[in-house]
Amino acid sequence: MTKLVDLSVQSFVSEVDSKSPAPGGGSVSALMSSMGVALARMVGHLTVDKKKFLALEPSIQLEFKDVIGSLVVMKDELLRLIDADTDAFNLIMQAFQLPKTTEDEISYRKEKIQEGTMQAIMVPLKVATLSLSALHQFDFIIKHGNKQTVSDIGVATLALSSGALGALMNVMINLPGLDDEIAKRQFQLQVDDLKEKIVSEREALLHKVYNHLNSK
Repeated sequence: MTKLVDLSVQSFVSEVDSKSPAPGGGSVSALMSSMGVALARMVGHLTVDKKKFLALEPSIQLEFKDVIGSLVVMKDELLRLIDADTDAFNLIMQAFQLPKTTEDEISYRKEKIQEGTMQAIMVPLKVATLSLSALHQFDFIIKHGNKQTVSDIGVATLALSSGALGALMNVMINLPGLDDEIAKRQFQLQVDDLKEKIVSEREALLHKVYNHLNSK
């Protein structure tokens, strides 16, 4: 079966624009976040050889390159999670189709539904966590990056924050399917905390981006 990440842009969009519920919001959220990280790395690529960058302290240059380098790991993981989210959804759907005639079958079916539900929670939670980690690097990129690319880092901020918040919505919609009430409460606390941090980081970064754009 062809992976979502191996599809052309047109084919991926067509897959989303179909009657199939997957790929849906979870995979699209992971894609948005991966595009946000890719844009931030583009800003890095368009910065490191410029005269203004080369005039910076060597320690700042090194840190900047480290930041841009660290983002590639996040980008690759977010790309993997595009398919992982759809795979998790399919696990739940397959589990619901299992036979439920005998007590053993009912027990096994319930176990598989819970396994799929946990995956459908953990995958978008990872997307949101990774997205926030990436966003934390943007302040440094805005400060030392190529000023001609400030709009790109702004779009990257919007893509990453939207991907992260969309991922959290996918966590929330799967929480009712979890039988473990303690785990459910813990996940909800994580969601609330991440949502607050993502929104706060997004607003702080966009404020700086708009300040740069308005000063031109």
